[in-house]
Amino acid sequence: MRLALFEPDIPQNLGAFIRLSAGLGVPLHVIEPCGFPVDDRRIRRAAMDYFHLATLIRHASWTAFCRDRPPGRLVLLTTAGATRLPEAVFQPDDVLLLGRESAGVPPEVHERADLRVRIPLQAGARSLNVALSAAMVLGEALRQTSGFEKLA
Repeated sequence: MRLALFEPDIPQNLGAFIRLSAGLGVPLHVIEPCGFPVDDRRIRRAAMDYFHLATLIRHASWTAFCRDRPPGRLVLLTTAGATRLPEAVFQPDDVLLLGRESAGVPPEVHERADLRVRIPLQAGARSLNVALSAAMVLGEALRQTSGFEKLA
């Protein structure tokens, strides 16, 4: 199981992703360009002392990510997903991809996804914070694939 962020906008959210990645032992792929310097002090502050525990892989672009990404399905978390989270079936080598906080992902990224998952929400709610969404879906994916077995 892996996480991937498409061109993140908010450094604090990247910090939260780094902590999530470090805590659950899941590699984090960052697809650049980011909307802020990747070495920004806010990232390290948000990640706190978890930064050194995380496996962070940077990709210069979407094209570079597609060329270099590990094998496995690309699972896009999107408000336009056809599959509701409770019905999603995950595989151990899935790459969970999340879009920019401000704009999601462009159509060509949607087209590359093998599975598009959405979190059902109350009527009138558009979306959850991207890091919170990642934690919810990653938790379910690890539960389904026995990914928690390797953790203390």
